[in-house]
Amino acid sequence: MRTPITTVALLFALGAGRLLAADPTAVSPGNVRFTKFADSSFDVYTGNPTQAQKDWMKAHYWRLVAYTPYFDSRLSWFPNAWFYKDLYALYVNQSLATQHPEWILKDTSGRNLYIPWGCSGGTCPQYAADIGNPSYRAFWIQEAGAALAKGYKGIWIDDVNMLISRVSNGSGQPVAPRDPRTGAQMTEADWRRYMAEFTEQIRAAFPGKELAHNALWFVGTSDPYVQRQMASADFFSLERGVNDSGIVGGTGTYGFETVLALADWMHQHGHAVFFQPSATTNQAREYGLAAYFLVNGGTDAIGNSPGGTPDDWWPGYDVSLGAASGARYKWNGVLRRDFAGGIVLVNEPGASQVTLQLGGSYIDTGGTTRTSLTLGAAQGAVLRRSTTTSAPPPTLLDVAPIR
Repeated sequence: MRTPITTVALLFALGAGRLLAADPTAVSPGNVRFTKFADSSFDVYTGNPTQAQKDWMKAHYWRLVAYTPYFDSRLSWFPNAWFYKDLYALYVNQSLATQHPEWILKDTSGRNLYIPWGCSGGTCPQYAADIGNPSYRAFWIQEAGAALAKGYKGIWIDDVNMLISRVSNGSGQPVAPRDPRTGAQMTEADWRRYMAEFTEQIRAAFPGKELAHNALWFVGTSDPYVQRQMASADFFSLERGVNDSGIVGGTGTYGFETVLALADWMHQHGHAVFFQPSATTNQAREYGLAAYFLVNGGTDAIGNSPGGTPDDWWPGYDVSLGAASGARYKWNGVLRRDFAGGIVLVNEPGASQVTLQLGGSYIDTGGTTRTSLTLGAAQGAVLRRSTTTSAPPPTLLDVAPIR
């Protein structure tokens, strides 16, 4: 049953929620930094909230990803917001595309090209802008700077796509554009170079602001241009997180452990990741949350759409596990990480079902006390330690370190 926002907020304002809610400002691998997309469906909460409702949101959301100019006036009570901006979208129905046709990428026959999203009837809502054009880059940075001056913490930048296949014709079919600087068909290497240069320019323009890149994790981390793009972001935004149905087990291109390795790369270079699962069930939410805890360096973030609103808040996001005892490791066929206040376990996609003896008493996200549990493929568990259970040391036979 959904709890109305007025009731939830009132309970929090009276102190009932303070005993459970994780602190979204805390820097700890066992803490949840929940980040919510405040799109138009969220306007019901931000349109004209009471003080109690504002307090609830500030207590549960580390960041909101909002939209300017709508959210500008809300920064007075929620200043911890990023604003949304697409990296290379020129909107078909706006005058900017008409004013600057030279900014639109074209195929070798001179036809306009698009970002392959929402395409229908031979057209798409967003032209693909020329990310190598100095004038377009300057305009983008000027626009972003004007929005940041209103008080936003940073920018959530969409379509930081390091694959040239993210340019298409009006039917959404990939088409390599003509490179306006050479007159020849643009190469993958040049596309990546232009993308890296552009994101580095944005980084240099806003050194004190948080930049989150919604990028393609399966491109890998070995390409030098990809590394430059990643290094120019404070957060690598993992759309759909580990809940993406295309993720398989292992270390291949689309492997679960490849996702975690990307998070490791970001951490090693002083940056963070933002998990964005689209989980619709509590089981799927727990799987996404457990994966987040497997890698969380203390500054990572997680959000969930649908869900994560004051009316359908999942209590699992209130869990705080405290300090991590170390990194994740393989244990009895699953991935595990230990914390001062509990443990997390994840069984990868494609793995066999496994029943685990926990070696102690733990409380799951539903409040049930457990000494054992069964995990199927692509399932996880977030378990709080009971007050009578100490952390059992894993045996050498059970442990395989993650390298």
